[in-house]
Amino acid sequence: MFVGSDTVNEFKSEDGAIHVIERRCKLDVDAPRLLKKIAGVDYVYFVQKNSLNSRERTLHIEAHNETFSNRVIINEHCCYTVHPENEDWTCFEQSASLDIKSFFGFESTVEKIAMKQYTSNIKKGKEIIEYYLRQLEEEGITFVPRWTPPSITPCSETSLSSCKKQAAAMAVVIPDAALKEGLSGDALSSPSAPEPVVGTPDDKLDADYIKRYLGDLTPLQESCLIRLRQWLQETHKGKIPKDEHILRFLRARDFNIDKAREIMCQSLTWRKQHQVDYILETWTPPQVLQDYYAGGWHHHDKDGRPLYVLRLGQMDTKGLVRALGEEALLRYVLSINEEGLRRCEENTKVFGRPISSWTCLVDLEGLNMRHLWRPGVKALLRIIEVVEANYPETLGRLLILRAPRVFPVLWTLVSPFIDDNTRRKFLIYAGNDYQGPGGLLDYIDKEIIPDFLSGECMCEVPEGGLVPKSLYRTAEELENEDLKLWTETIYQSASVFKGAPHEILIQIVDASSVITWDFDVCKGDIVFNIYHSKRSPQPAKKDSLGAHSITSPGGNNVQLIDKVWQLGRDYSMVESPLICKEGESVQGSHVTRWPGFYILQWKFHSMPACAASSLPRVDDVLASLQVSSHKCKVMYYTEVIGSEDFRGSMTSLESSHSGFSQLSAATTSSSQSHSSSMISR
Repeated sequence: MFVGSDTVNEFKSEDGAIHVIERRCKLDVDAPRLLKKIAGVDYVYFVQKNSLNSRERTLHIEAHNETFSNRVIINEHCCYTVHPENEDWTCFEQSASLDIKSFFGFESTVEKIAMKQYTSNIKKGKEIIEYYLRQLEEEGITFVPRWTPPSITPCSETSLSSCKKQAAAMAVVIPDAALKEGLSGDALSSPSAPEPVVGTPDDKLDADYIKRYLGDLTPLQESCLIRLRQWLQETHKGKIPKDEHILRFLRARDFNIDKAREIMCQSLTWRKQHQVDYILETWTPPQVLQDYYAGGWHHHDKDGRPLYVLRLGQMDTKGLVRALGEEALLRYVLSINEEGLRRCEENTKVFGRPISSWTCLVDLEGLNMRHLWRPGVKALLRIIEVVEANYPETLGRLLILRAPRVFPVLWTLVSPFIDDNTRRKFLIYAGNDYQGPGGLLDYIDKEIIPDFLSGECMCEVPEGGLVPKSLYRTAEELENEDLKLWTETIYQSASVFKGAPHEILIQIVDASSVITWDFDVCKGDIVFNIYHSKRSPQPAKKDSLGAHSITSPGGNNVQLIDKVWQLGRDYSMVESPLICKEGESVQGSHVTRWPGFYILQWKFHSMPACAASSLPRVDDVLASLQVSSHKCKVMYYTEVIGSEDFRGSMTSLESSHSGFSQLSAATTSSSQSHSSSMISR
């Protein structure tokens, strides 16, 4: 998927016959998330060179990879020419080569992904060309005259000045349709732009207000902010965020309105579901956090940003996770971010200039292998994921001090989850390097450098230390509290046993409704199925260990499909089974074809038995040892919406596509159904 590009070189001949442009393109590859994490990249970069020769009527496109060029070599060449026997025909030629030298042991996987991408791109190429041809026809362009050498005519200074003024005027006019489609500045400069919209008080922000609260904005950036705010006022039900907050999401997506709108709407929904706006007033951190979480706010830096100090090396992350679980830690980090937003507003008023981010000082003295405890790192990665998604452009600078030898290991694990723009704000100092030139004094006044860094200011941040093991809680206790923050609101938990699937019933009145689902596989492996029946199953019994209902402290279990029912007679399968592994998050949707009763089923997935003539695989043996019981656990949320209100399947920031497979010929009830699902690990 094309994300964006930067022009590296551009050349135009004086007569306009030759135009060569070289771009550095940013692409999002549809690859397994695990592979991206191991490779340490979220995007790949290609260099593309387009050479248009209007005199010879040829277009050559050359591309090669920049990312991993020492491991993988990809070259592609496309050529468009005029047919030698019919000038109205265009000839197209394409060739590509792939040479994988090494790729972290995933050579065959990368080769398969590359071939899949290349094949799909060839198929999609025709669709893209036809799309733009139709767009030209809609604009009234059905014929492009052949290039001819320009006739040299003098251009007066008056006409030149007029051209410049007209170009400047076009640069600040943003068509409504273009903004809705999230077009870039290049697309907006086309001659087909509509007439300028007459300015109204809402179409322009006061210059003093911008200078005081928002900072320097170009006319294009100001217009993007106004349009996005107006769209929110017209469509969003609930609290409208402040301009400063909207601006953060726009900056995080380089003022692409479409992308900024998408991530901001997801964040607003998340805030509403979990009442994040009220977390400072309604939630009190546990005493363990107040005593052993070695972090706190400490004055401000030289730019007026609030300063947060974290003594990570002195903090017992393993003890905190064992005593509290991930939920309390995540809640605490969210409260820190909410407090940071509040302090930014205060400092904006105090210093009389916009302050929209804070500085974080992280002291790593004391960091050791204990901090690399896997559940602790997992909790840290999850916290980073939530903060990156909902608090973009809030970190102004991160100062990492006294980094020990073990730090590169932690950095290797964490850095792939951090946005590129955020990573550029990191400054890392080993040993006492922070005391020298270019160190701490460049960013923090001498008077407020904390005492534990040889400064003069007493820092009231807790010193941390080991959490007493007497405060530890068992895994079962933490599990029963539903650790994940979002499970406290709209999500439900259920247990799945071997021979006892969990099922929920959804009644559909109007055909073409859309059933959406979002679930996490917390324990074990399961198989997800969707069935349709014309008649309602018998209501589940309430007995705790009966044939239809089994309850447990970690979630309930309900069975709806009667044992006497036969597949194909009493009910039918409308989607192929989807096997979901432990730890996966699955989001998807199904467009119903008929009214009736739909049953969503989560079923225990058993490992396939090995053939008698072959020995069991090592992976199978290890997997069987990890499953201590025939019990799985899922947390799920479902919703039914009208097809006219449906805008695609539910999405996650940490997701990769995994569509349901085509239905077998024996399943006739869903021959025209549609579905989509997403899986994230």
